[in-house]
Amino acid sequence: MGSGQVTDWQGKHVTVAGLGVSGVPAAKALHGLGAKVTVVNDGDDARAREQAAELEALGVTVRLGDGDTLPDGTELIVTAPGWKPDKPLFAAADAAGVPVWGDVELAWRLRKPGAADWLAVTGTNGKTTTVQMLASILEAAGLRTAAVGNIGVSLLDAVLGEEEYDVLAVELSSYQLHWAPSLRAHSAAVLNLAPDHLDWHGSMEAYAKDKGRIYEGNRVACVYNVADKATEDLVREADVEEGCRAVGFTLGTPGPSQLGVVEGLLVDRAFVENRQKNAQELAEVADVKPAAPHNIANALAAAALARAYGVPAGAVQEGLRNFTPDAHRIAHVADVDGVAYVDDSKATNTHAAQASLAAYDSVVWIAGGLAKGATFDELVAEAAKRLRGAVLIGRDRALIREALARHAPEVPVVDLGRTDTGAMLQAVQEARRLARPGDTVLLAPACASMDMFANYNKRGDAFAQAVRELGA
Repeated sequence: MGSGQVTDWQGKHVTVAGLGVSGVPAAKALHGLGAKVTVVNDGDDARAREQAAELEALGVTVRLGDGDTLPDGTELIVTAPGWKPDKPLFAAADAAGVPVWGDVELAWRLRKPGAADWLAVTGTNGKTTTVQMLASILEAAGLRTAAVGNIGVSLLDAVLGEEEYDVLAVELSSYQLHWAPSLRAHSAAVLNLAPDHLDWHGSMEAYAKDKGRIYEGNRVACVYNVADKATEDLVREADVEEGCRAVGFTLGTPGPSQLGVVEGLLVDRAFVENRQKNAQELAEVADVKPAAPHNIANALAAAALARAYGVPAGAVQEGLRNFTPDAHRIAHVADVDGVAYVDDSKATNTHAAQASLAAYDSVVWIAGGLAKGATFDELVAEAAKRLRGAVLIGRDRALIREALARHAPEVPVVDLGRTDTGAMLQAVQEARRLARPGDTVLLAPACASMDMFANYNKRGDAFAQAVRELGA
């Protein structure tokens, strides 16, 4: 199973690792192509049994409660992206010379001849928003497209379905890139790099290397963040096609081969004639919603990928105007007694929280949850001058409390030990007590949510509900 397309799946023994969001579609697709599919899964809960029954009815073999043993005769493993590279299953595969692909690699190999190009986006934060902005811009240009990958339509459905696309806006996580060795995008962007998922990758170097895979074999443009040198370093290290260009985006005035901001306008000095002297106006900063600094950066990255694909300037503006961000991303919930309440529950790591805090001058910060191995000193040191107060919730809140004691000792801190459903209401009430008119109460937890909530959406919903109760 080399790097080319696999055309004949008939009778091939393929093991799918993990049920989940990617495993079930992968098992169905492979079974439909005639492969002999066995699914292995660590868990054996009600949800897994339900999914297993659905697959077994089709004739797929499912082994629940044992994700570590390599089934006899396996010729290929297709893994869920979240499975860690150090699992015994992969060590066994390595020893047996069995290749391991992720669902993205599988989708890439299953593309039909003449299939849609991929414009790919990764980064620690902002991926989903950027990919959705990009899809909106491509649609405004009259192209058949979809936001796919880590969001929206599954990549397998996009490449195997009846719908024909011109170009796909593809969100890729570091996990997915790790397991996608032969992916070659038309153009790609790394938005930013900050420590995240280090428990999975093992080191910052390994995490960055996996992110950098997105640039391999790019044909037209490798889009990087001028303010984040690590993203430019990844472009330098990438093996790209002859003629592929490095294109930067910046919140400042752009140099040649960059997109940036000049007097309230998003401008392009990369995809224009005579870029030494000329710039093309693309949109107004006011066309970006919300116009927080990091979101303007997302819009510039999306615009760069669209321009690399040949989209006209007018479609960039129209696409950005048509775009509405998802819930729980710097969403203004309400104003109560002159204080703004903002839900950025999606800020599940320190880098995202840093961007969120930077958008406001005076903040009562609600933070905490599962730290995922993160440290908070840099975040707190940078945000200290903006903090009116902090309310801490969740399992790893002590890590944030200690960082506040070190770098912002004068900031009042409320430490909430409770983890029941009423905790968020109390957090919002405490934040209200600390806030003054003109302040922003900001839920930007810098942590994952699963210690107290099913996901970041539920956490944001609880915050919004608590704010509505204040208003009432």
